[in-house]
Amino acid sequence: MTDEPTRNEHDALGEFSLPADAMYGIATARAAANFTVSGLRMPRPFIAALGQLKRGAALANKDLELLDPPRADAIAAAAQEVAEGAWDDAFVVDVFQTGSGTSTNMNANEVIANRANELLGGTRGSYAPIHPNDDVNRGQSSNDIIPTALHLAAIVELKINLLPALYRLEASFQAKAAEFDGVLKTGRTHLMDATPIRLGQEFTGYAGQVERARRRLVFSGEALREVALGGTAVGTGVNTHAQFAPAALGHVNRILRLQLRETSNHFQAQSTMDAVVETSGALRVLAVSLMKVANDLRLMASGPRAGFGEITLPALQPGSSIMPGKVNPVIPEMVVQVGAQVIGNDATIGICGQWGFFELNTMWPVAAKNLLESIQLLSRASTLLAGTCVDGIAATDEGPARVESGLSLATPLAEILGYDRTSALVKEALASHRTIREVAAEQSGLSEDELRRVLDPMRMTRVLR
Repeated sequence: MTDEPTRNEHDALGEFSLPADAMYGIATARAAANFTVSGLRMPRPFIAALGQLKRGAALANKDLELLDPPRADAIAAAAQEVAEGAWDDAFVVDVFQTGSGTSTNMNANEVIANRANELLGGTRGSYAPIHPNDDVNRGQSSNDIIPTALHLAAIVELKINLLPALYRLEASFQAKAAEFDGVLKTGRTHLMDATPIRLGQEFTGYAGQVERARRRLVFSGEALREVALGGTAVGTGVNTHAQFAPAALGHVNRILRLQLRETSNHFQAQSTMDAVVETSGALRVLAVSLMKVANDLRLMASGPRAGFGEITLPALQPGSSIMPGKVNPVIPEMVVQVGAQVIGNDATIGICGQWGFFELNTMWPVAAKNLLESIQLLSRASTLLAGTCVDGIAATDEGPARVESGLSLATPLAEILGYDRTSALVKEALASHRTIREVAAEQSGLSEDELRRVLDPMRMTRVLR
């Protein structure tokens, strides 16, 4: 038992006790008691977005003369505090809750109502003159405000965190591409020796992966700009003013400098989460790209005595609890693990997207948790990969030194001698532990000048312009 002071509130189900100083109310308290599942709360960016939308809604209702200025302004002020994180400890509902997110919506409504009443000289739990449903939630349903909040949160996180991180990472790869443009190495296909490539060309490929992933995310961000607000319960817009959604979104757009717009098809917007699934898919592509790059970096840096050893990565920390002096590629390994988590999150979101039965998808909270986590993880991983790994990569002499001994150096000879005869030269070079140049000088019949031109590894890397 606890001696904590309590207050009793009433709803259609009866009376319920909650802490006397709780900024939330009975709907939140019931939900917190019902959903003792994970201890995970809705992500901070989601709560911030919900606060901004509640602020915009209050100001829209004032513009439309549906709320008097004192109440509307108090709601807007309280909602802004929610957006800024002042009442995060009052958002106590578990992520795993009712699939519409109604419990989190009511959590916001009650916190904002109680705080707004305090600003007007009232007390928590009185719900006068401001009521959580009648005033804070006016013109809205959980079924349109929760999807809109996720779209808004994702757009903001992409704009502020992930896209700048990707610009930074792309620039880092491009800088290394220029630095390593003259560094020859052996190309590899199937992890087997292939024709020569410049190390800078490989880094150009990495930069291209990041650039294309960034463009995919920008494209999916456009889909997120179309939001469900205005559809209320099932997409028909019952109990809301026709101009409410445009007015509310206008206030949000002005303060956040965004371009949210009410959907032209509310029945699609509330029964599906297609834009969320699309965005998660683009995040998955980025995760896969970064995993490929991270593994390439790990392999090229393997060694220092028995690996490829073509590059060195910054030494950030001791790598072994038993082997003194060992240093591991910790940043690439972190990136690979982030990629695995994002791919898992995308699988979850794909399942969430299937759960839109009739007029409402009922997987919004877990979709929000996973989408925003993926954006956050990829933002941090990209920033760290650029700043603590790629920027400090250096080329060694190992790559250029191995090019001359590479058997695929014989590839241009096939155009002159034919495939079969060149294959015989390769087989002889391998068996006799000699270079292609040495065997070709004996058996190809080509002059020294011809061989110098045909077997020039740098020339092989400059076929494309």
